Amino acid sequence: MLDPVTLFALAIGVAVALGFAAVAAFVGGGKARRYRRRLATIASGKARSPDAAANPEARSLSRRQSATPGMDRFVKRWLPHRDLLDARLARTGRTITVGQYAVANGVLSVIAVTGMLFVAKLAVMTSLLVGLALGIGIPHFVIGYIGSRRVRAFIDLFPDAIDLIVRALRSGLPVSEAIISAAHEIGDPVGIEFSGIEGGMRMGRDLESLLWEIAKRIDSPEFRFFIIALGVQRETGGNLGETLANLSELLRRRKAMKQKTRAMSSEARASTMILGSLPVVVTLVLMLTSPHYIMTLFVDPRGMMLLALALGMLATGIGIMVKMAKFEI
Repeated sequence: MLDPVTLFALAIGVAVALGFAAVAAFVGGGKARRYRRRLATIASGKARSPDAAANPEARSLSRRQSATPGMDRFVKRWLPHRDLLDARLARTGRTITVGQYAVANGVLSVIAVTGMLFVAKLAVMTSLLVGLALGIGIPHFVIGYIGSRRVRAFIDLFPDAIDLIVRALRSGLPVSEAIISAAHEIGDPVGIEFSGIEGGMRMGRDLESLLWEIAKRIDSPEFRFFIIALGVQRETGGNLGETLANLSELLRRRKAMKQKTRAMSSEARASTMILGSLPVVVTLVLMLTSPHYIMTLFVDPRGMMLLALALGMLATGIGIMVKMAKFEI
């Protein structure tokens, strides 16, 4: 049974974390929810055609073989928001299943807790909290980084792919053949994503539903602009080649604007990194030079309370500075 001071310290840490999450949700959650609702209205009924849903061969086109099917079923049964996790894993472009991700979380958590107990000589409760945070946070960060890097690579090549599609359209090819032709000539990851369209169309699926499936993995407004432009042209008619050429120019201007805003906010991002890393660096230096002095924070209940409060305030400050330095284009 934990003493009242330890319970109070844990309660303070949880309250600070929940407060930071509430502030973050209040600042950016409403706009994100409205954006998702508008996107769902546009894409409703287009992400999957009825004929493809009734065809077992079409369903098997996107089915992924798993090395841990039992773990996949267990995690998907008990994990909330498992669709979001599936989307994050698919965004990496690698065959990482939910079961493998859960196994990685468990193994890293055990290693981190063991290291905190026997190497860092921390208290049991502190070791559990820090170990679980590292075991869950490191895979989450790695998956997010790989997915974001792949999306950025896709967006960098996407205007060139649109130019190839425009040339194919002007030579007389239909839009589906133009996209398949661009998939054979453009590099990865655009080529890999577009190459799946050829196999899907052979299974009888329509082009627009295949493109919306790619949009689930490539979560970017640039690619959704492309799909919406194709849908509008199909319904209203017009010169598709000219429309896509204008879209390619728009995407290049958008990229230039993002790079300009990133350069203008570089000072704020550098300040965030320096100020955010200073407490961690000072703590590590004190653990190496004066371990008996700094360990009071990790073994004494009052130190744990102060540490939880400091971590909450640090996370809140970093979140506010990141939000100030981030511009939506």
